[in-house]
Amino acid sequence: MTYQFTYFMPTQIVFGPGTLRELAHLDLPGEKALIVTSSGKSMKTLGYLDRVRAYLKERKIESVVFDKIIPNPISDHVEEGAQVARENQCDFVIGLGGGSSIDSAKSIAVMAKNPGEYWDYIVGGSGQGKEVKNGALPIVAITTTAGTGTEADPWTVITHSDTQEKIGFGCQYTFPTLSIVDPELMRSVPPQWTAYQGMDAFFHAVEGYLANVHQPASDVHALDAVRRITQFLSVAVNDGQNLQARTEVAWANTAAGIVESLSSCISHHSMEHAASAYHPELPHGAGLISLSVPYFTFMASKSPNRFIALAEAMGEKVEGNEMEQAYAFITGLKKLIQKIGMEHLRLADFGVQKEEAERLAHNARETMGGLFHVDPYPLSHEEVVSLYEACFD
Repeated sequence: MTYQFTYFMPTQIVFGPGTLRELAHLDLPGEKALIVTSSGKSMKTLGYLDRVRAYLKERKIESVVFDKIIPNPISDHVEEGAQVARENQCDFVIGLGGGSSIDSAKSIAVMAKNPGEYWDYIVGGSGQGKEVKNGALPIVAITTTAGTGTEADPWTVITHSDTQEKIGFGCQYTFPTLSIVDPELMRSVPPQWTAYQGMDAFFHAVEGYLANVHQPASDVHALDAVRRITQFLSVAVNDGQNLQARTEVAWANTAAGIVESLSSCISHHSMEHAASAYHPELPHGAGLISLSVPYFTFMASKSPNRFIALAEAMGEKVEGNEMEQAYAFITGLKKLIQKIGMEHLRLADFGVQKEEAERLAHNARETMGGLFHVDPYPLSHEEVVSLYEACFD
């Protein structure tokens, strides 16, 4: 355990089926909202956007909609959304939808109050690492998916519109003030995307448990999230209307977001970000699944100890020597991937080629190199290249 750490979790989380209607009664941080949502049709056709605007109207809170966000959100849309917020004098931001919408809302909230370009504040790659001196507009997160945990952490992942840099960013101002997690809104998510999103949450928990900056509270949430996802994700994939399964996975996702706040992801996420930066059609969860077995098999071979508790949380039989016990996690991981129907998923399905391994390894270190520093075992550049290549064997 790390005996020196910071515990900072300032977000009010309102959780449970039917809680979206609480928007009509909860204290909100302003009088005019910019609602940030996706360019797709689901928030409108499912009625979620209309419901949010109606609840705000009951409170006499005005709203403006910015609906250009794409699945791998880009810096151009952050800056455009911030301009809309300023022009309309919005005093808080609502992220409605999945991780891309909420992440964009966080970044827009920063740029609505700070000068320059968004990449001026990014640490890594071509980012300038400037201080966010003016804070950010307050953020309300209303998540309709169970995957990113962004409703419970400060992180926002945006791709530079021109340079293939996909970098996570966050600070004290990008924690949501209020997050509503209503599993009823998640019943419409298709099976494939339920699987992708649920495994993203799973890996947040696993990586946060393995990171060398883990702490007691992150450990508890991480193991609980791993246990719930192992038990309930396949149920949610196979029966999207099962509200118990949706609720269990929703909480596991939020708990994994708390893990991200208190601990950290590791280089597994850096490697996926590099792949989907060059191939934006690659869903984040799909990339993580495709990388996971080679990556975690290698990590377990180098630093086996903490894999044992993860295997136990997955319900695997843990026996034999330390290495055999650690590899029980890999057995559980393979079983889970099979149960959700993703055992045949490959990076090549999304256009990624083995010949790109060197370029992807370089990008992962240049853009999100910080996560390599919290790995349980320090990967060399050559090892990262080999792990990418192993995904094509």
